[in-house]
Amino acid sequence: MTDGELTGGEDSSPPEAVDLRSAFESSGVKEILEELDRELVGLVPVKRRIREIAALLLVERARRELGLSHEPPTLHMSFTGNPGTGKTTVAGKMADLLHRLGYIRRGHLVSVTRDDLVGQYIGHTAPKTKEILKKAMGGVLFIDEAYYLYRAENERDYGQEAIEILLQVMENQRDDLVVILAGYADRMETFFTANPGFRSRIAHHVDFPDYSDEELLEIAETMLARQSYRLSDEAAEALQRYIGLRRAQPHFANARSIRNALDRARLRQANRLFETSTGPVDARALSTLEAPDILASRVFQGNASGGGGTPG
Repeated sequence: MTDGELTGGEDSSPPEAVDLRSAFESSGVKEILEELDRELVGLVPVKRRIREIAALLLVERARRELGLSHEPPTLHMSFTGNPGTGKTTVAGKMADLLHRLGYIRRGHLVSVTRDDLVGQYIGHTAPKTKEILKKAMGGVLFIDEAYYLYRAENERDYGQEAIEILLQVMENQRDDLVVILAGYADRMETFFTANPGFRSRIAHHVDFPDYSDEELLEIAETMLARQSYRLSDEAAEALQRYIGLRRAQPHFANARSIRNALDRARLRQANRLFETSTGPVDARALSTLEAPDILASRVFQGNASGGGGTPG
């Protein structure tokens, strides 16, 4: 009797080799990385780090297929950087990537803050946290401004209970849930110092740089194009000036601030058209932002630096 007959006619031994390039093509990872390049301006070090993580996971999967001894990789991550730098967007792409490689079951992203996890009274935090974890299982749990979970100045704060539950799940169910902690770099460092259990469970730290002025202008033009708007040449010049001034003022949030500025510019454009139009308005006029729509911002009057509000 042959070896094949002894095993029911099937050879269950692992393959002798794995074609990594073919695995990269067929897994869908290439498609996700191309989406990152296409949809996100700049962020070169972030994209490079995501590619490195993808390569590591492809190799780990190949090692498993070849029967090499291995431990399931730790996939929990930390995304640090200022607001509006694409952390939530990249977290969503990472969830898709992990799902396509078979490291999580469902590939969905659940984005939360402290308020979603921490209760207001005794006995409220544990069920809130567990409900969120149940919802996130099989996917990625993204905790924005994670440092707010821990408030050292309040020894009776219920955040510590949420932290303990999270740490337990991150360790015991790491094959069914990936946690990404996000926030300002300096505050996250303080948070990790106060909560070493988190640091020991985080395998990948990804830092998101601020966008340059040129990248922010490109982001603005991309945002407008998605809504069938455009900038006139004079408006583009005005927006470039706006970006330089706005960056130097408080509460600047990169692409988020640019999106808000464009929303206000569209509001001004609509009012300008209503006030000045005496006849039919063509598609070009309806879809073009002009310099006055940008220059009317308080940023150019220097009024925004004195208060805590958002510049117009």
